[in-house]
Amino acid sequence: MLEYTLANGVIVSPGKKQRTGNLGIKGEKIVSGGGNVKIDLKEKSFVYPSLINTHDHLQGNYRPPVGPEKGKFYLTWLPWDNDLKASKTFQERSNLNREDLYALSGYKCLFSGVTTVNDHFPHQLNCQILPTLPVRAIQEYCLAHESTSYDLKWGDGIEVEHKLAVKNKWPFITHLSEGFDDEAMHGLEILEKLGVLDNHCLFVHCIAFSDEDIKKTAKAGASVSWCGFSNMFMFNVTAKVRKMLKEGVNVTIGTDSSATGAANLLAEMKYDRELYRNLYGEDLPAKTIFEMVTVNAAKAFWMQDKTSRLEEGMLGDILVLRAKEDNPYENLVNAGMKDIELLVLEGKPIYGEMRFLDAFQNRNELPEGYTKIVVGKRDMFVKGDPAGLYNEVRKKVGFKKELDYLPFEPATKEGI
Repeated sequence: MLEYTLANGVIVSPGKKQRTGNLGIKGEKIVSGGGNVKIDLKEKSFVYPSLINTHDHLQGNYRPPVGPEKGKFYLTWLPWDNDLKASKTFQERSNLNREDLYALSGYKCLFSGVTTVNDHFPHQLNCQILPTLPVRAIQEYCLAHESTSYDLKWGDGIEVEHKLAVKNKWPFITHLSEGFDDEAMHGLEILEKLGVLDNHCLFVHCIAFSDEDIKKTAKAGASVSWCGFSNMFMFNVTAKVRKMLKEGVNVTIGTDSSATGAANLLAEMKYDRELYRNLYGEDLPAKTIFEMVTVNAAKAFWMQDKTSRLEEGMLGDILVLRAKEDNPYENLVNAGMKDIELLVLEGKPIYGEMRFLDAFQNRNELPEGYTKIVVGKRDMFVKGDPAGLYNEVRKKVGFKKELDYLPFEPATKEGI
């Protein structure tokens, strides 16, 4: 059992004033005391809950993105799916197996400070592979693809899946109103008629929501996953986020797959903030974005009692960033992959600078199952072997493929 203390960090937790102090870890949990091993942050680092991405398709995170012809946009998701399968990206991607694609997605998350993500695919397609990832891809969810007649019929049907979600206190996750044909425009009405509109619902996209849809969503206590980059790339419009926030909707942020979305959640946060400014002529506060990727997301996943707050008894899901700005929220939203100093999942460091190996109480060698890479001229330890994966991808596609969510060159991998 690991037992250590992150000492003299600036601790930033939702609903609390920032403070400079210690954060103790014992096993999987945050504790008030902490262990004898102390890693001194010297008041030069912000300590946050690690981030949560509420929408991704982990088999689809291959680049470059695939979208409509220049100057044109889609009416619904269906023609995009046809374009994807006819694209060079998809042809190239087909050289990789599912294990490769899911592993890439795990590292897309890890290198952006994300430790919790939803893979929006049916359980029979991902239940065996999700536990192999270096981050937590939740398995406690029910789903539908969407509510139109042309959806992909994921799961056992909307009503059955929703009933199971209520029984288990899980989220019921579905795309909704991802497009502008007649059916997509009335997605929420379909769920209303089925009697499944409540606080278990996490709706993804919602670009065609009316003002009345937004009010109903807020009243029901449902959540929304905002995927601004993907929406604008595919449809040139996004959800009415300002109205959602004003009505009290629990808004979260998702990347969608990198086949249409931003490279990762760090990039998505920056893009969504700028998009909000362009749409409304006002700022989306960095603190609000911080809440969207922590407590709001945990609530949407029905995990609010487990993660997203740095308090005693919560899971030790922690992100440490170098303090480049005085404001902790601006520091987070403006951070890049090279600003990550440490990432912890359930008390166990999964990525970090070599000084944090002290948490393993053996700094002379890497723990079993870890490798070393160089990111921004810093030696970093990481769970698994992303450099080996990167080399394997390049071997299979036949050239030096570059993936912008992997912040290193595989040639730098070496033993410690």
